[in-house]
Amino acid sequence: MNPHDGFRELDRQECLGLLGTAPVGRIVHTRHALPAVLPVNFCLDADSAVLLRTAAESELAQAIDGVVVAFEADEVDARAHSGWSVVVTGRATVVTDPVEHGRLSRTGPRSWVASPQDVFIRIEPELVTGRELVGGRTRPPPRALRG
Repeated sequence: MNPHDGFRELDRQECLGLLGTAPVGRIVHTRHALPAVLPVNFCLDADSAVLLRTAAESELAQAIDGVVVAFEADEVDARAHSGWSVVVTGRATVVTDPVEHGRLSRTGPRSWVASPQDVFIRIEPELVTGRELVGGRTRPPPRALRG
């Protein structure tokens, strides 16, 4: 990163700490050979894996099981021109172990939409990157109206 571009690179621990504060993120995957982005609620597991919960029959569950995806979360204050963004890249897998599914039913993310059968998707954090806007510019005062 350019040291004069107003951004500071975040280390892995800072990124994971910030992810833990975000209620919603975006999953990035491939759909019909094109990029697809969906907002999702999530949580981090004890091992820092990103956990999603979705309907077992959802297109998302079918599309990302066993493939590499990106997951992004951020916080932006447009007024203050500040914020951060974190991206986790790794393999997504549907949790199939019944014991693990039971544990995640108690501790994992809660669905915002009821489904007859939910699955948990785990994204292993192979690459974790982030940046924080530290050099936000303040807006110039509005010009006085001339009359």
